[in-house]
Amino acid sequence: MRARDLGIVIGRGRPGSGNAITDVAGVSVGHTTLIEGDGPLEVGRGPVRTGVTVVRPRPDEAWSEPVFAGCHRLNGNGELTGLEWVRESGLLLGPIAITNTHSVGVVRDALVAASVARTPNPDAWWSLPVVGETYDGILNDINGFHVRAEHVHEALAAAAPGPVAEGNVGGGTGMICHEFKGGIGTASRVLPEGDGGFTVGVLVQANHGRREWLRVDGVPVGEAVGLDVVPSPYRYDGSETADPTGGVRRRVLPPPGSGSIIAVVATDAPLLPHACERLAQRAGLGIARAGATGGQTSGDIFIAFATGNRFGPGGRAAPVVHDLRGVADRVFDPLFMATIEAAEEAVVNALVAAQTMTGIDGRVAAALPHDLLVATMAGHGRGPRPVS
Repeated sequence: MRARDLGIVIGRGRPGSGNAITDVAGVSVGHTTLIEGDGPLEVGRGPVRTGVTVVRPRPDEAWSEPVFAGCHRLNGNGELTGLEWVRESGLLLGPIAITNTHSVGVVRDALVAASVARTPNPDAWWSLPVVGETYDGILNDINGFHVRAEHVHEALAAAAPGPVAEGNVGGGTGMICHEFKGGIGTASRVLPEGDGGFTVGVLVQANHGRREWLRVDGVPVGEAVGLDVVPSPYRYDGSETADPTGGVRRRVLPPPGSGSIIAVVATDAPLLPHACERLAQRAGLGIARAGATGGQTSGDIFIAFATGNRFGPGGRAAPVVHDLRGVADRVFDPLFMATIEAAEEAVVNALVAAQTMTGIDGRVAAALPHDLLVATMAGHGRGPRPVS
């Protein structure tokens, strides 16, 4: 289930055939989802509510071919590894992965191993993977380190150019968004032919926001579906843990709104690195339209890449000179608007697709109720609209 299945249309732009980041030719997405156990938290045993998601900019046969890329930080209480080289060189050299906060290292190392195994070029002897994270410790045994290298390899093998699973999948399995169940969401826009006909796709791992901040196409849904209607998983539930001194202590939860969001923007437009950075920045505007604030304890980090220029193999086999293309100035406003709309709709799709999940200590992250969402939209004059 997605926003458009409920008649909720974000913006005026036209989505691609799948309304997903994979509408950008050559881009694929794969997930590994880990769900195991119920009941009280036992560190190292579960319950497990986590996973890993990978976004591959090129098909497998072009694994080592770079793409131009740029990045942006709205607030930096988070991690997206490898960005210093993206900023320095303007190049993304392989897949992007997203997982939970305490699994970044193992996922990064697994991507290095995958690059070494798959890169036919002997000159490509190093790797600086891009791996992002958001915190799923409200629902998941995050200190149990349940994501392992084989799960990364499974996600890479599962990466496909077709429809993208959303909600409680991959890295988004245990995530919370605006105090509802969150997770993975995606959307796309296709520019008119007069503006080049380029495609822009966005994928988010949404784990951010307070309830009262949530807006859907400008409608204050979070205020209408308040905590008295759907409780928040952040409210203290009475669970206790053993203290090292032999006493008992309450488990302290981070405050609502303290989570993070990672956004990956892809386009087939022939953009240079500085232009990719501008698209990454616009993802923040789309997320803000859905109610994010980039708060003090939130990690809001975005990366954009463009596949419209081709480089061929790297290393000594690469041409000495590349003939690169760019776009006219007038195309940037449509590209910016496409990014903003796709990012906003990706967040809403994550919320609509997510299902209620019970995690550690019986803590519940409830799904955004579809009936209340539709009724709230209609009450503000935004009843179901024809979808494309």
